[in-house]
Amino acid sequence: MSSELYRHRRREHPHFLPCPPSRGKGALRLGLSLAVLAVASPARADPPIWHVHSAKADVVLFGSVHLLSADTQWLTPALAQDLARADSIWFEIPIDAAGQAEAARLALQRGLAPADQTLSATVGPAVWAKLARTAQALQVPPQTFQRLQPWLAELTLSVLDFQRQGARTDLGVEQQLAKAAPPTARREAFETVAEQIAFFADAPMGDQIDSLNETLDEIQNDPDEFKRLAADWARGDVHAIEVEALGPMQRESPTVYKRLLVDRNQRFASRIEALLRGDGGGEGVSHILIVVGVGHLVGPDGVPALLRKGGFSVEGP
Repeated sequence: MSSELYRHRRREHPHFLPCPPSRGKGALRLGLSLAVLAVASPARADPPIWHVHSAKADVVLFGSVHLLSADTQWLTPALAQDLARADSIWFEIPIDAAGQAEAARLALQRGLAPADQTLSATVGPAVWAKLARTAQALQVPPQTFQRLQPWLAELTLSVLDFQRQGARTDLGVEQQLAKAAPPTARREAFETVAEQIAFFADAPMGDQIDSLNETLDEIQNDPDEFKRLAADWARGDVHAIEVEALGPMQRESPTVYKRLLVDRNQRFASRIEALLRGDGGGEGVSHILIVVGVGHLVGPDGVPALLRKGGFSVEGP
């Protein structure tokens, strides 16, 4: 979610992104949009931050977006201070060259169709015609997608659409924080690249096709929805993010919502609780920065809510 997405033009996987939710009903798109929503956000942003304290650790929770435009100024003085004193920084997946190389390898391994299979035959003539029109609008030859599984075609088109609007993976929150973190801060991860790719690649083929079809409709018919979500994130409006993004996912794809959000949030919260108890820490109070997709932090199933249920005092929205 954080994770790198395959970008077919350069045969690389810049940052795979399974962070809920989506523009609309598509099951795979549900795992993407909040991860990449800040493509046209205001110049100055004040995203939400949560703080959790214990006798063993001070934990900062920051909701990330993985693709951003150069105009988005999101590193507030408070977050910069939290980053400067961090003993460790936790991401969804490893944010390093080795992780990116593994993402590229696994995306091709799991996202390419068998040699005797084409995407046009898999999705049918109506969806393929829609994909061809969308690809041409994005200035990509439709045949480029013929060897891709539907899930990878969908994510590739989504990222191309975001990039057309000025979003770049190298300007995303994870990439920037990883570069700016103190050299002494340990880089940790909650999940592996393989686990994140599996959230998409293991979806039933029918769901993949339906989601691809809906994403094609959304790219064509509602290009401004991400701008609205971007504005919500930039001003720290967690209620709006919950209502406009998580709500549709929970209503229309409850199984996906549980798999991509609820189950993973519970795992994240369990690990953070262990850190708050001093698991793996040394003497004194550890300073820990947690950076995960903002969709994991809002609503009653979000990590802050789970930590509060676990008896911890959480400062923030």
